[in-house]
Amino acid sequence: MSSSDGAASQLGVAGALGLSVTSSVAIVICNKYLISTLGFFFATTLTSWHLMVTFCTLYVAQRLRFFEAKPIDAQTVISFGLLNGISIGLLNLCLGFNSVGFYQMTKLAIIPFTMLLETIFLSKKFSRSIKVSLMVLLLGVGIASVTDLQLNLLGSIIAVLTIAATCVSQILTNQIQRRLKVSSTQLLYQSSPYQSAVLLVTGPFVDKLLTKRDVFAFSYTFQVVAFIVLSCSIAVCVNFSTFLVIGTTSPVTYQVLGHLKTCLILSFGYVLLRDPFTFRNVAGILVAIFGMGLYSFFSVSESRKKAEGPSLPLSSSQMVAEKDEEPLLGSAAAAKSTAWSETKGVQSFDEVPRTAKSAFSRP
Repeated sequence: MSSSDGAASQLGVAGALGLSVTSSVAIVICNKYLISTLGFFFATTLTSWHLMVTFCTLYVAQRLRFFEAKPIDAQTVISFGLLNGISIGLLNLCLGFNSVGFYQMTKLAIIPFTMLLETIFLSKKFSRSIKVSLMVLLLGVGIASVTDLQLNLLGSIIAVLTIAATCVSQILTNQIQRRLKVSSTQLLYQSSPYQSAVLLVTGPFVDKLLTKRDVFAFSYTFQVVAFIVLSCSIAVCVNFSTFLVIGTTSPVTYQVLGHLKTCLILSFGYVLLRDPFTFRNVAGILVAIFGMGLYSFFSVSESRKKAEGPSLPLSSSQMVAEKDEEPLLGSAAAAKSTAWSETKGVQSFDEVPRTAKSAFSRP
């Protein structure tokens, strides 16, 4: 790869990360107003609309030849879409049946479980430096956002299923793009109808279970409809950037980015909404940012070493190992897509990992 190609690639990754953070924070602001002020608490149903609008937008873009649709075998794309849709529903159920603190611990567990799955099934190696930096990051986010820890059997089972579904869906998002040579746009275009279908069918039931309200009985004023349209529009960028980030980096990097969003949302809640902010929040955010800095530094350093390393002929066993790093798909984050839900006075946003109760509670 030439230096110009490398610079362009790094610029593309930086653009994907920037779009992901910007769009995610924007949709948090929009959805917080939609939920806290306008009283629209139907998270899963709203997410299904997000994905439906995303598909319609990509369909128009494809018809206008902004990108070329690449066919993916039906079994792969349907399985992937259904698993992504299920993972979104489980994330909302996990928050509904657990305390905020336990839910945050569930989100923190996604990184080590993703690393474990990639190590076992993809033979991927993580250096000690990367592991230490991620431990620092998770410690900081835990200090800043984990409050109460209350355990119950049903909530714990849902949490385990949530971790498994989220890890697998994000790993497959990366592997499908690499193995089948499809872009993030092509994959999102193919899978979003199935994700939306799962949530369109299950969304009203999940929302009624969590909020004790009926989405069909809600009073849809002009202001509510306007903010739903705005939320769906921003969600197109969120969904696209999710697939783009995972495809151009890795599932672990995407989760690291998600925890950066957590810190930004905590800070946003304090600066703009005057939510309570303790020394523990500040200390946790600083530790998390330090961990992110270490992760970025070690990741870049290791990438440069690989790029500058001598080009030696590979043995047959090395060639097989390298080929196994990009295995065939078995069956699907957002992340993910986006979802908001409210339960026990807490709203949640799926694409941005949930923050401390203070950042999402109604004013």
